[in-house]
Amino acid sequence: MTSCFDREDAVFRVLVNHEEQYSLWPEWKAIPAGWTDTGVLGDKPTCLDYVEKTWTDMRPLSLRHWMDEQASAEAEQVNAG
Repeated sequence: MTSCFDREDAVFRVLVNHEEQYSLWPEWKAIPAGWTDTGVLGDKPTCLDYVEKTWTDMRPLSLRHWMDEQASAEAEQVNAG
């Protein structure tokens, strides 16, 4: 039996979570808690194309913020030094 996620002929929607991570989800399934519909709906290749063009940084949002804060703190130390 084929998983609904593996079917090439199914209709999917693209979801995003609070960490700006993306997922394909079968359009007939309820959207799970913590995920938001991006409004993109289509076949698997269409949805994957959108995700590939949109999700260009695989790091979770919280990690990106933390890394930016670390870089700013290091720059301040260099400038103060």
